[in-house]
Amino acid sequence: MFGLDTGLTILLLICLLAAVAFEFINGFHDTANAVATVIYTHSLKPNVAVIWSGIWNFIGVNVGGIAVAMGIVNLLPTEALIDQNIYHAMAMILALIITAIIWNLGTWYFGIPCSSSHTLLGSIFGVGLAYMLLPGSHAIALNWQKVQDVGLSLLISPVFGFGMALGLMYLLKKLVKNKVIFKEPPTKKAPPLWIRSILILTCTSVSFSHGSNDGQKGVGLIMIILIGIVPVRFAIDHTKKPETLLNKVNKVEITLSKADISKLNKEEKATFIVINDKIDSLKDILVNKKEFIELSDNKHFETRKDIILITKKTEKILSVYGSEILLNSTKAEFDTLKSDLKSIKSYTEYSPWWVILMVSLSLGLGTMVGWKRIVVTIGEKIGKSHLTYAQGASAELVAASTIGVSTWLGLPVSTTHVLSSGIAGSMVAESGKGNLQMKTVRNIAIAWLVTIPVTVILAGLLFLLLRLILG
Repeated sequence: MFGLDTGLTILLLICLLAAVAFEFINGFHDTANAVATVIYTHSLKPNVAVIWSGIWNFIGVNVGGIAVAMGIVNLLPTEALIDQNIYHAMAMILALIITAIIWNLGTWYFGIPCSSSHTLLGSIFGVGLAYMLLPGSHAIALNWQKVQDVGLSLLISPVFGFGMALGLMYLLKKLVKNKVIFKEPPTKKAPPLWIRSILILTCTSVSFSHGSNDGQKGVGLIMIILIGIVPVRFAIDHTKKPETLLNKVNKVEITLSKADISKLNKEEKATFIVINDKIDSLKDILVNKKEFIELSDNKHFETRKDIILITKKTEKILSVYGSEILLNSTKAEFDTLKSDLKSIKSYTEYSPWWVILMVSLSLGLGTMVGWKRIVVTIGEKIGKSHLTYAQGASAELVAASTIGVSTWLGLPVSTTHVLSSGIAGSMVAESGKGNLQMKTVRNIAIAWLVTIPVTVILAGLLFLLLRLILG
């Protein structure tokens, strides 16, 4: 497979199966976030709800794009991702997948709504930090800017979910005259059609949003596996043509030649020199190449690295100076430059269709099993009172919108924490903070606090151990 020997092919398949298992577990671990409200308000029967949620998770993965997936891939530096020793890449991949699976299964078993996002990202951070401890490694083994963006996203989203659900509940109380939505649903009796429709719609929205965000994390994980183990085939998108890339690079070079570097400070001028050096390097690699398969093995790695450096550093300078840095350039030329940079990035920021299909099937099928433990926690153990129609709809509406915006921004966010904090906010809005079951809230908070450090330590130690074993 992909030109690997039998041993490496078996190890690749093991890694891919482990990634699929992670996404399957993610499915049944996070299902409760979408289906708890429709189950506890009797809007849908449990079996119907989880199947419906699974279908929309599947759709979400397939149409949600790959911005979040590439954010996951870009957390690790290119050097760590593409090691000359494939067994080193294997150690990195197995360490982060095994850690993520162990923590996800453990928290699911105890019925604790824990974030698969935290788990995966903590595992990646652990591997990256452990990489820094290796003899001869670079001082920086994580994309710290991306780590900061992701960290803020995971930190702010639960607070945002709590506050927005709290505010939405107060707003509903002021505006809605029909008070039936604020009452405990009758036992085993379906709600009025209009309420049921709203709750099913919000369940669908959360399921779709979960697929488009959490599903992309699975896509990113599999791309880390493929790039790490088979860089010759997956470091660059082989469905595209080198000639087209070379044309775009030439256009970028011509436009950047108009730059007024006198506007730049010393560090930015050094960055500009790097950009031009990498453009020359990339042009030398691509000249007279009709297909990427013609490149030698190490040139795939070099091409990927050049593309990432050119696009990231140019975008950084443009974000500070905008079109002002380009002398005598029109707005159309500036827009064309940004478009060309986006096109160049597409050669490294991509995912094969079969990867997306594999993840969407795993997530969708996982959604249909194992959901009951965490559904009980969401529906019964966050608040002391039974979940009302308004609380369910408010929490899910806030969760769906928060996750949707995060996906659009290319940031991973915790579906679990956004929705559980939304439920908590709606409970407080209904009867004050005395309506919360503090033991459950404390368990969720503890899991939220310890997930990152535990997975960082476990993944880091596993990585170093596997490097030692695999050589």
